[in-house]
Amino acid sequence: MLKSNRLLRSAVLCLGLMSAGFASAADVVRVGAFPVSSALPYYVARDRGYFEEQGIETVETRLMGGPALLSALISGQIDAAANLVTLEGMNGNLLKPGVATYIAINGQNVEYPMEQYVASAKLGISALEDLNNVEKRPLRVMSAPGPANMAVARAGLDSIGLVEGKDYILNELAMNLHVEAMLAGTFDLGMTLEPNATVMQTRGDLVAIEAGIIATRVIKREGAQAWAAGGALSKDFIESKPDVARRYALAWSKAVDDITNDPSARESLKGNTFTPEDLAASVPLPKFVMVGNLDDQDLADFQTFLDWGTEKGLLKETVGASSYLVDLEN
Repeated sequence: MLKSNRLLRSAVLCLGLMSAGFASAADVVRVGAFPVSSALPYYVARDRGYFEEQGIETVETRLMGGPALLSALISGQIDAAANLVTLEGMNGNLLKPGVATYIAINGQNVEYPMEQYVASAKLGISALEDLNNVEKRPLRVMSAPGPANMAVARAGLDSIGLVEGKDYILNELAMNLHVEAMLAGTFDLGMTLEPNATVMQTRGDLVAIEAGIIATRVIKREGAQAWAAGGALSKDFIESKPDVARRYALAWSKAVDDITNDPSARESLKGNTFTPEDLAASVPLPKFVMVGNLDDQDLADFQTFLDWGTEKGLLKETVGASSYLVDLEN
């Protein structure tokens, strides 16, 4: 009888421990991340335990560019995208409404450089307009991947009167190949993203020509922010797990605050992105903003950018700037 009682108590204890374990199990969120500096809020939230504080465990899938992130969201392979290009996300929303619902977006301009032209020093230019005086034709130009990035690369060149096919040949290239391709002289000019632009300038005979291409050449308003990418969740995930989505956004917001106010948050660039460790402290970052903190001018700039995307055929129809932005913190 004594042995039976001990066995019974042991069984009850095991069941209690198992129940406690199940009760405290973290909610899993599958996150797709393009490993460039625009994904920093995700890495800060993960590395500093902010997701864990919210009872969330993230499972990361590295995906090279906006099209791959969008495809994974549409197919349900991931619940969230760390840094999805907004034009591509909105195009996905036209196919499947809400598939890319943004909780935060990233501002880009001259003050917060992300997309920029980098040129071979052999061209002897210091500004984009100087390309009109370069005899070499056609110029070999590379671009960050995806339809939106390719359109941005064209926008600057077209704005100074260059004609694609005649004055330049544009090629899409995976981000992890940009630095070596430019250092090798395969291209004369590149429209790349950070941290690659900074790496190029420190590693070879290359010069920065123009940053903030979208703000300068597309929105055309001094001080404009190009809201070109951001952190997104799928509508299916938000609706099926609203409390998990809310807690995910809270962790994201805490990371954004750290990036804004704590320089040491840049440590999460190391090992997580293409950023070399010696440049993590100085590489430019976009302006990370939670949706709830956008003002009327921000939304107006975003609408201008989206309308340009419609004009260029990147969006099949007009999309309202606030249509797929959601403040989950409140």
